[in-house]
Amino acid sequence: MKYYSQPMRPSIALVSARVAHDVDEDFTPLRDALHAAGADVCSPDWDDPAVDWSAFDLAVLRATWDYSVRVQEFLSWAESTARRTRLLNPLPCVRWNIDKHYLKDLAAAGVPTIPSHFIEPGQDAHEQAPRFLAATAAREIVVKPAIGAGSRDAQRHERSNVRGLCEHAQRIVDSGHSALLQPYLESVDEHGEAALICYAGQFSHAIRKGALLKRGVAAEQGLFAKESITPRAPTAAELRLAQQTLAAIPFGIPLYARVDLLLDEQGAPTVLELELTEPSMFFAHAPEAAARFAAVLMKECLSGARATGAPSTAPRA
Repeated sequence: MKYYSQPMRPSIALVSARVAHDVDEDFTPLRDALHAAGADVCSPDWDDPAVDWSAFDLAVLRATWDYSVRVQEFLSWAESTARRTRLLNPLPCVRWNIDKHYLKDLAAAGVPTIPSHFIEPGQDAHEQAPRFLAATAAREIVVKPAIGAGSRDAQRHERSNVRGLCEHAQRIVDSGHSALLQPYLESVDEHGEAALICYAGQFSHAIRKGALLKRGVAAEQGLFAKESITPRAPTAAELRLAQQTLAAIPFGIPLYARVDLLLDEQGAPTVLELELTEPSMFFAHAPEAAARFAAVLMKECLSGARATGAPSTAPRA
C-alpha cells in the first residue's frame, strides 16, 4: 500500500489580552488569511495560565496591549514562552523594544530620530526638564512614559508651562518608570504621522495617522487614544529611512515591524517610534496586507520545522 504525505496544519497563536479582544481590528483579517493559507489559529491571552504554549508552532505577539502597566509580569511570561515555542518577534527584540530608550541606540547608529530626553526614576523632573528646554526651541513639549502603548499618559505641554510638564514627568518617575520628553513637531498638525509596516524587511503598506495629542487635553488614561487613520503612499525618503531603521536594529531584521515617522522642522522624515512588539497593522486600509503577513508567518513555520527537525508531513493510508 502506498503512503502519501499530507502537510500538517501549523498551529499559530495570535497572542492577545482580555482588554483587546473587542477592539483589535487586525485579528479577524489576519486569522482569516492564516486559515486560507492552511494554519490553525487561536487568540489566547498572554496571561492565561491554562494555555500550553508548547502546543503552538508560533506565538505571535498581536494585541498584548496591557503589557505596559504589567511590564515585569509580561517579560517573565515572554521569557517562559520563548522556551516553549517560537515567540515572534523574538525575546531579545521584545526586551529592547518595549522601552523607548531604544531611540538612543537608533540615534547612535545614525538614524534620524526625534530629540529625546529621559528622566529616570529617582531623578528630580524639576531639575532635569529645564535642561531639555534649554536645548530645544520647540514651543510645545511632549511628556510620556518610556514604556507605554497607545499614547497612554502622553500629553503635550506649552514650554512656558514648566510646572505642568515637570509635574507630569515627576508623576511618571515617582511610579517607578522613566519619563520621556520630546519636542512637539508642529508638522504633525498638517501632515500627520506616517506609519510604514514591513514584513521580513520588505515594505508592505503605509497609513497616515492624524495628530493624536490635542492642545490643552489631558493625557489619555485608557487602553489607547482614538486615532484617525487613512491609507497613504510613503515618499522615497520615508522608505529609505524605514530601511535604515530596520538595518540598525541590533538583533537583525525582525519578521514584522512598524516604523512611525514625523517630519522635522526642515521637512525631513524622522523616527518617532519603532514598533516591534505588538503594533497595529491597519489591515482595513490595505486589503492584501493580511495575506502578505500570513505568507511570511507560514514560511517561518516551515523553516522552523526544518531547522528543528520537526516533521512537516504526516503519512496517510
